[in-house]
Amino acid sequence: MTDPSPSAATATHHAAAPRSVPVAILTISDTRSEETDTSGQYLLAELRGGGHQVVGYRIVKDDALAIRAALTGFMRDAVVVISSGGTGITGRDVTIPVVESLITKPLPGFGELFRMLSYREVGGAAMLSRAVGGLAGHTLLFALPGSLNAVRTAWEGLLRDELGHLAFEVARHGQPGQTSGGD
Repeated sequence: MTDPSPSAATATHHAAAPRSVPVAILTISDTRSEETDTSGQYLLAELRGGGHQVVGYRIVKDDALAIRAALTGFMRDAVVVISSGGTGITGRDVTIPVVESLITKPLPGFGELFRMLSYREVGGAAMLSRAVGGLAGHTLLFALPGSLNAVRTAWEGLLRDELGHLAFEVARHGQPGQTSGGD
């Protein structure tokens, strides 16, 4: 097994990365409210505790148009948007097709690593996760399952320690067709 410690180049990027990243949180649920949105509240607390700027938080129904409108609205101000919910395989789960339609540069490793980590916790049921991540213009989008355990797995295992590095990589050479104002 190889050593998962960062390479010298990655360590340099981590050192140059911003300590505070503008992030928005979107919960997709037909039943949750701010009081019962444990996944969203967990992410908000973790982001704020880590010194990041929370530039938006919303709960929307499992509806493709509502999800798209919320995501594109957040993309104006956020460098990273994290959604939770609507990633399963039921008829109401429409988050993944919406997110995938916005992504211009997929990060397949995100979903692969998330399922690997989830497999350790839930076994073969991890195959039901369609967690996805990628770049949409100048904004990184990550769609997570809605359970608190899944959100905690993605945050602690993947996003928390890489958030600044991800933001650094998006900004360091700019993105084709993107101006500094994000339009």
